[in-house]
Order: sequence, then structure tokens, then C-alpha cells
Amino acid sequence: MSYNIHHANPPSRKDFIDLDAIAKVINQQHPDFVALQEVDVHTGRSGRNVHEAEALAAATGMHAFFAKGIPYDGGDYGIAVLSREPILEGHAYQLPSAPELKGEPRALCTVTVNRNGRRMLMASTHLDVTRPDTNRLLQVRAIAGILSKAGMPVILAGDFNAKPGSPAIQVLDSAFTRTCDSCPFTIPVEHPNRTIDLVAFKPAGAFKVLDHQAIPERYASDHLPVIATLLLKKL
Repeated sequence: MSYNIHHANPPSRKDFIDLDAIAKVINQQHPDFVALQEVDVHTGRSGRNVHEAEALAAATGMHAFFAKGIPYDGGDYGIAVLSREPILEGHAYQLPSAPELKGEPRALCTVTVNRNGRRMLMASTHLDVTRPDTNRLLQVRAIAGILSKAGMPVILAGDFNAKPGSPAIQVLDSAFTRTCDSCPFTIPVEHPNRTIDLVAFKPAGAFKVLDHQAIPERYASDHLPVIATLLLKKL
């Protein structure tokens, strides 16, 4: 699953935090991995004592690893991965940006797990929204470089703030295989009209894609959650 959770603030309820709604979405789908974006940790707006990634892990029976993007409101704001399998290693990488664009700093979050006796890596990211495409191109190229050294099957998911066919997604497609060709729209939740939340993997022969869909859940966040079903092939 890839899910931009809007810091667990339902768009229809200003300043209200509803982690239970996000956990319900995850539990209904029962994914093995969740790439989360827009995650608050110990912020004033979401609760000084609340670590949203860890709270969601507890509510879903999963394990969590958080990667800070920026300091925010007395705490941290960033991305995370939830894993059904115990996390063997977790890493956070800061992604590059062009200083003149003054974009919000972005990150890549990775976890390594054992899956059916094999090591694999799950990654979450959230690319810059700034126009033009300069920062997204810098960031997706950096991600491709980092994950090229993984030495194991990789799944990358996140909010790319770019549509299929755009320069950034063309770079993504040169290094990864997306789980969809005609990808379902993911934003806005009411009358969605574009796709910016994606799942991809490498190497191309490591997985078989069984399904890809956007879940029509319109309350919990301003993005629809995306579910891709992949079969990890035997060696």
C-alpha cells in the first residue's frame, strides 16, 4: 500500500486528527507493507506525545520505521514504512533539491526484511511539489542511485507529485517497473482526476504484478490509498 495520510487529518474536519480512520483503512486491506507520507511525530498539531507511525504500527499489528523530512511544529514531519515482517534494517536518506527553488526538503525511507526466506527492501518517498520539475528530477535520480545498490528485490512506493509521462516519472520508469500502465487516479478524493501516487519495483523479473487499484476511501485523507498485489518470484 502507498498512502499519503495528510497527517491523519480528514479534509472535511479542520484541525481534527483521526488516526483510527487511517488504521481502519490499512486493516481493511491487510497489506504486508505500507509506504506512508505526510506523517507527524510529536508535533503540536497532532499531539506532542503522538508518534503517528508507531501508533499506526500498534493499531495494525505491524512494525514501523520513520524518516524525518523537516522539523515541524515542535516535532518532526516526514515519511515512514510499516511492515508486517520484523524490520532488519531501516535507513533515512535526505534527497537533493535546487536551492533557488526553495522547495521543502524531502527524504527516502527504506526497510530491509526477510520475506519467505529472502531479503527484500521496501521504500517510501514523497517528492517535492515545487514547479518546474527540477527538484523531482534531482530526487528521483537520487532515489534510483541509492536503490541501485540494494542488492536485493526492491519495492518503491509514494507520492511522486508527478503524473505518468512527466519527466520525473520517465526517469522512474527507466530504473523501475511500475505496477500499473493505465494507473487509476489518486487525487483529489472527490472526483479524482490525476495519478501521483505510484508503486514500482526492481529488478523487473523479481515480481509478478497480480493487481493494482486505488481504494475509494474518501474520508480519512486527501489522497486515495493505492494497493498493488505482487508475487515475489522464487530464485
